[in-house]
Parts: sequence; C-alpha cells; structure tokens
Amino acid sequence: MDSGTFKKIFDRYYDNIRNFLYYKSGDIEVAEDLIQDVFLKLWENRKRIREESVGGYLYTIASNLLKNHYRRNEITFRFINTMVKEEEKETPEYMLEVKEFDERLQAVLAAMPEKSREVFLMHRIDGLTYREIAERLELSVKAIEKRMQKALLFLEQYLDQRI
Repeated sequence: MDSGTFKKIFDRYYDNIRNFLYYKSGDIEVAEDLIQDVFLKLWENRKRIREESVGGYLYTIASNLLKNHYRRNEITFRFINTMVKEEEKETPEYMLEVKEFDERLQAVLAAMPEKSREVFLMHRIDGLTYREIAERLELSVKAIEKRMQKALLFLEQYLDQRI
C-alpha cells in the first residue's frame, strides 16, 4: 500500500471509525486519541494488508485498541456530549430547558446498555441503515432491529417521551 492508497483509505474510513470508537467509549476525546493509533497501526502493517479487507481490519484494530485503553487505565464508562451550542441566540428559558433535557438525555444514554446505545447512535447520529449497522457489527439485521427497539423503549421509559 503506497501513501496515495493510504490517504484514500484514511479519507474513506476516518469518520466512521472515529464514530465507532466514540459510540463504544462514549468519550469523544478517547475516540480522537485512538483514531490516530488505528491509522498508525494500519500504516505500520501496510505491507501485510490487502486493500479489499482494510475496512474489517480497521474496525478490529479500533476494537482492540479501545479494549486495551480501558484495561490500561481502568476507566469506567463516561458519555459526554453537548447538543447545545452557546452561540445560539434563544431566550434564557429556552436555553435552560434545552440544557436540562440534554443533561437528562446524556444521563439516560450513559445508563443505556452499550449494545443498544451503539446501535441507536449509529442510526440516529450517523444516519446508517439497519443493514449498514449490521454489516459493521457483523450481526443480522434482526439483531440490530431488536437492539434499536430496546434502545427506544429504554429512552421512552426514562425520558417519558417518544424519540
């Protein structure tokens, strides 16, 4: 694999792998740190990797690096993401309501089982279809549907709202 091919692979997979790491860890900083290591490992092993199997290889590297990260640091799950932008010019009451809802949503997402949360975020944030999620996670579409259903029920139960 030459540097041109590596750049194409990087451009194609960077966002997806970073999001995968984010959904698994719940921490964007961890995802940003690990994504660099994923592509460093790809570069280091470029002579042994077939281009047609690079996608699966990247997800495997990402999963292994995340597991190692948690083992090394003994980190418990954290989920931090803010949906409210400070530059929005809304009424203070509206901003307070949005902030309170966001805090509740983040807490509920953090409490949601990882498998359900992962599918929910891949579908709702990345806009992936159930089939695309199934391919990435190497599961059946039925399994993805079931996880999504559990995620939605979990959210409804703890937020008292339909999502």
